[in-house]
Amino acid sequence: MTGAVTDTATEAVSGPAGRLPAPTTSPAGLPPAGLPGLDAAWSRSVVVPETPLGASEALGRHERTWHVLDTGPVLAERGVTPVGTLLCAHGNPTWSYLWRDLAAATLAAADTGADAWRVVAVDQLEMGFSERTGTHRTLPRRVRDLADLTDALGLDGPVVTVGHDWGGVISLGWAVDHPDLLAGVVLLNTAVHQPEDRPIPAPLRLALGLLGPSTVATPAFLETTLAIAHPPLPDDVKEGYRAPYRSAERRSGIGAFVADIPTDPAHPSAAELDRIAEGVRGLDVPALLLWGPRDPVFSDPYLHDLVGRLPQARVHRFEGAGHLVAEDVDVAGAVTTWLADRHVAADAASSRAAQVADADAPAAAPGPGRAPMWQRLDELADDDATALVEMAPTTGDGIRTVSWRLLSRRVRELARGLHAAGVRPGDRVALLVPPGADLTATLYACLRLGAVVVVADAGLGPRGLTRAMRGAQPAVVVGERKGLAAARALGWPGRRISTTTLPDATATALGVGTSLPELVDLAVVTDLPPEPAPGDLAAVLFTSGSTGPAKGVAYTHEQLAAMRDALADQYGLGVGTGLVAGFAPFALLGPALGCRSVTPDMDVTAPRTLTARAIAAAVDAADATTVFLSPAAIANVVATSGELTADDERALRRVRLFLSAGAPVPERLLAAVARLMPAASAHTPYGMTEGLLLTDVTLEEIRTATATQPPGARGGVCVGRPAARVTIRISALDDDGRATGPLTATPGVTGEIVAAAPHVKDHYDRLWLADRESRRGTPDGDGATRSSADVDLAGVVDGARWHRTGDVGHLDAEGRLWVEGRLAHVIVAADGPVTPVGPEQRAESVPGVRRAGVVGIGPRGTQQLVVVVEPSRAARRPALATPELTEAVRAAVGPDVAAVLVVPDLPTDVRHNSKIDRARLAAWAEGVLAGGRMGRP
Repeated sequence: MTGAVTDTATEAVSGPAGRLPAPTTSPAGLPPAGLPGLDAAWSRSVVVPETPLGASEALGRHERTWHVLDTGPVLAERGVTPVGTLLCAHGNPTWSYLWRDLAAATLAAADTGADAWRVVAVDQLEMGFSERTGTHRTLPRRVRDLADLTDALGLDGPVVTVGHDWGGVISLGWAVDHPDLLAGVVLLNTAVHQPEDRPIPAPLRLALGLLGPSTVATPAFLETTLAIAHPPLPDDVKEGYRAPYRSAERRSGIGAFVADIPTDPAHPSAAELDRIAEGVRGLDVPALLLWGPRDPVFSDPYLHDLVGRLPQARVHRFEGAGHLVAEDVDVAGAVTTWLADRHVAADAASSRAAQVADADAPAAAPGPGRAPMWQRLDELADDDATALVEMAPTTGDGIRTVSWRLLSRRVRELARGLHAAGVRPGDRVALLVPPGADLTATLYACLRLGAVVVVADAGLGPRGLTRAMRGAQPAVVVGERKGLAAARALGWPGRRISTTTLPDATATALGVGTSLPELVDLAVVTDLPPEPAPGDLAAVLFTSGSTGPAKGVAYTHEQLAAMRDALADQYGLGVGTGLVAGFAPFALLGPALGCRSVTPDMDVTAPRTLTARAIAAAVDAADATTVFLSPAAIANVVATSGELTADDERALRRVRLFLSAGAPVPERLLAAVARLMPAASAHTPYGMTEGLLLTDVTLEEIRTATATQPPGARGGVCVGRPAARVTIRISALDDDGRATGPLTATPGVTGEIVAAAPHVKDHYDRLWLADRESRRGTPDGDGATRSSADVDLAGVVDGARWHRTGDVGHLDAEGRLWVEGRLAHVIVAADGPVTPVGPEQRAESVPGVRRAGVVGIGPRGTQQLVVVVEPSRAARRPALATPELTEAVRAAVGPDVAAVLVVPDLPTDVRHNSKIDRARLAAWAEGVLAGGRMGRP
């Protein structure tokens, strides 16, 4: 089956291709021996009758000879019958060599007894070692060419197409035309649509402007492509890509491919591209999109477009990878993993369907959903009581107080205004607004509208925020002037909306189309759309990036509501509660809880700027009984407590509940701040962006647990027992420090902490492999990683989702959880894995040590322990510890400590300013001890 095509051969020559040297002819050949990673047994030549496209081509019939990599004969020699075929199409200026790792990986998987997939990787005509036909081939011709080849090979399905660059478009053309054979689609950095409001990417504009000289007469286009791999390609691999393109005559197809990029609707290939783009929307098969975000051509907007056309796709952005993503990262492993998951998932789905069909009674109807996040705003819409207090609004106009009546009205107005301005349910809206009334109103307006809120910490810095915004691809960015200036300067996607009405010149300079006040005026011209469904995506919240690039954590409306309910149930928060929120997530949840929320006077990107007097003022302004602070804020609150007045102290005595979370809180610090709020119960809940509340513990419980630790205990920070509707399990570490054990609640087992709860994340945004790993070995796992037989499911509530936290720890005999550090920071010494928090605590027991970080240096399996201390009396510069301090630390930690170093300040994460950045510290210590410069870590 093929789509409608037209006669384009002569049109192509009169279009951009007319500026190219005349194409030449030469027969097909085979790659030279010895190319790295390429098995000569995979190469074969295939003679293919060419189907004419139109009247001019019908005048002469041709046979074309293709070079392909085909693992089918190898599988046949091994007596293996493939379950299907991976039909792989390269782009420009590569050839089938791009797919060598995929061919090897599928054969290796077959050797283990896994499903065997045949790989057929083509060299497109005029490219690689296929025939040079003396023509400039256009997109309709190439789509038909691929169909001719599969007809000649007799492929009868199931077929999974795999395409990169322009090969992605061609493979999709084949997919659209062969729905009866198609089993799946895999795409790497490609595009099927060029928006009218976006220019052709600059590198392609340059290549089109210098078409002949850059693509054919010289190898400039080829060499530029090979130069943008991350990391750089080995020289022998570069030679492999150059092998078919040694002369200008051999590079004619490279130029023709560039010339075939539709730059306007009149281009010979534009109609075919549009046909394919629309046809993709109808592909009802599994899909996998693997992307290199550093691609200067096929950037994230093209991925976003494909996600809209293939909403069922698994998507993974490999941060740091670029155009040659198959060279930059293990694409072959990702594809074979996806194929294996597909097969197991299909079997499981068939089994479940059979069980339902055989059941005597129908399945129970789902229970009622949770109240939406904006319900309290609707209930209190006529209430003039205070909803929000800003102690230091960015307008500089003094304390700002907002009633429930005003907040509820403003949320509805902004929701209608956003809708009138073209924001639709499912559109992503990034909020670059500091905590306060504007952020709260806009966030709840987006939720009510059904738009997806994108929130990233300003503390991520320009580079981190840019990664987050390009990954999330918001349709709209709402911000203050400073945030919008950054968005403009750094090229973030999305239409711009300012929080205030800007002068025309400023709005133009920042690319601002409208403002929140103007949206309020628009609210009168439209009604709100229906409420979003509980399962609709509601928010993408970015992590702190403390262990790598920040990840977008996706939540549905149901899951956000479950998070709200978990906090309300655990701490009794609700209508009438006054809440001081020194941590943005709690400030944003205040209206959903019905709490009276106050934002203290502080720089939210630097929690250490919060003072004791600022907390007291916030408590007094909102008659607050609950205070939430980050661990970093606590340190400065305690340090500035001497400035408190008698009125301040009276205000703090009204506090009944104190919370601090985001990083482990030392008992001494929790005790110090508790003395400032003597009537408050001090709690330190354990959670993360992926699950805000997992366990809870009070100061008294910490003291009891610490005092009753058995001799020789591993140490760690006690974070208490699971919160309501939360289940905690441990996946034990193996000798290599990896969490491979089945999920268990056995006391004393150290491993990765795994949680299950209704308010756990839905998934990681466009990070399929990371999301898959976060569910490995749980009942929510993909494919072969799904496990329930070895999981203790006692106490797991309906609707709970599982998440591997990336933290390591253990449960004690009382069911309390102790956190021992991050899985990524586990030191694998000769005697086995060492978790860092216990040794750090022992180092911090040494007089004169304020904080300590324990890291491993050297090869995994023989790593040496290094202790880096931050002394109580600040050091002027990094240095080796004195012999006396080194001896004291070794006596406390153990004799295996290889070295002790001193630094003025330990590096910490950007969000909480409190989690030690052990990865950075380890790299610094390794360099220093290898003779490098003793700079700051």
